Amino acid sequence: MLHREGQFIILITFFIVGIGTLLAHFFIDIQWLKWLVQGFLLVVLILILQFFRNPSRRANKSFDEILSPVDGKVVVIEEVMENEYFNEMRKQVSIFMSPINVHVTRYPASGTIKYSKYHPGKYLVAWHPKSSEENERTTVVVRTPKFGDVLFRQVAGALARRIVNYAEEGESVQQGDDSGFIKFGSRVDLFLPLDCEINVGLNQKVKGAQTCIATFVNPNEKEEVTY
Repeated sequence: MLHREGQFIILITFFIVGIGTLLAHFFIDIQWLKWLVQGFLLVVLILILQFFRNPSRRANKSFDEILSPVDGKVVVIEEVMENEYFNEMRKQVSIFMSPINVHVTRYPASGTIKYSKYHPGKYLVAWHPKSSEENERTTVVVRTPKFGDVLFRQVAGALARRIVNYAEEGESVQQGDDSGFIKFGSRVDLFLPLDCEINVGLNQKVKGAQTCIATFVNPNEKEEVTY
């Protein structure tokens, strides 16, 4: 399945590849050069198709779990001050997406959208420490039954120049459903409560709507364990 955000680009690519293949067939007499040009055009088409792929994912919905919003690799796990919405310390988990990853963004939890905002900005490389605050980005907050407010942020990078965000304040959303798309790489940051349990490690590969990033910790159970 291909994502709707790629329909126009895929159509244009098919047109360019088709015209290019015909021109190469009729106007290039050197056989190896003709094959080289046609092979290159075919590779371009395959890359575009794989970039906009949207594999069907059925999330095992749970109010006790935060699922990964994207496919990629965990590059940050730390406690930070979140200054846009919470203005307090949060656990940050950041996931970097390479150009070969699926680039669909999915809701990490079920709940109600309390905040959704687009920020224009720079295009620093996605792993730059300031990219989460200075790059072009969108911030979405989902109010959940167990974790309270959960924030996830799409961050543009040096190659990603188009962020699509479907979240609208007030709507109810389901864990694992499409929330947007980032074109041509970048990262997504999650900001979670300090008392949740992180279930992933640095450099671990994760899959959107499949990998459990964090689990809810019952405060009463924590007290029982402590004493």
